[in-house]
Amino acid sequence: MAGAKNHQYHILPPSPWPILSAFSALTLAGGLIMFMHSVKFGGLVLPLGLACVLACMGFWWADVIREGKEGHHTPVVALHLRYGMILFIASEVMFFVGWFWAYFDAALFPKAVEAVGGVWPPKGMELINPFHFPLLNTLILLCSGTTVTWAHHALIHGDRRGLKQGLWCTIALGLLFSSIQAYEYVHAPFAFKGHIYGATFFMATGFHGFHVIVGTIFLIICQIRAYRGDFTPRAHFGFEAAAWYWHFVDVVWLFLFLVIYVWGSAGATYAP
Repeated sequence: MAGAKNHQYHILPPSPWPILSAFSALTLAGGLIMFMHSVKFGGLVLPLGLACVLACMGFWWADVIREGKEGHHTPVVALHLRYGMILFIASEVMFFVGWFWAYFDAALFPKAVEAVGGVWPPKGMELINPFHFPLLNTLILLCSGTTVTWAHHALIHGDRRGLKQGLWCTIALGLLFSSIQAYEYVHAPFAFKGHIYGATFFMATGFHGFHVIVGTIFLIICQIRAYRGDFTPRAHFGFEAAAWYWHFVDVVWLFLFLVIYVWGSAGATYAP
């Protein structure tokens, strides 16, 4: 029959969100640059760009959710969505490789960095004790990995109560992690600026903290959708993507804890 669909792909209708997202990202980047250089109206352009980016994300993803409910996410489309999420996480891995590279470059070759005095950690610095709050946060994230797996397992077996309980536990643990890290930052014995240790430490752990916040928001959206009944044992890629992202955050933190907190502070004086 003429016009009948004879394939498993989803041909997207015209959408305003790609072009609007591009201009919103441009506005956000421009506002950030203006704000950093104290340019007039930078303080207005920055929040405007951020609001536009968040709005485009919300509307665009709402369209994706609607398309899934309408049956457009065939097995082939769902497979490609998974490929997209895998590639996104791979790009995030390479993002953190850059920060680890910067840290290792200074830590393994301190004599090449005049500012650290030829030793690592820099001589005379007091550092954060890795076996206080960092260890606690490690245990919190490991527990959150088990609770999100619990939620996924419950969903696969049709246990909607277990799904919601597991998500609530994971969200609570994510918020607890962020709160403890914020407290750690406020009471850190060193600052971001002035030396490469502080710069690499705060950039690596700070971006990880940002990813924890994003992952927590991701899980909150999944919880809202769970209460709406959007997920079924056979169709729940939105939740799977959130779980993959959360496990990625867990693994990155383990590397951060072992490399930056434990190995990178060996032999240093810890702040009380």
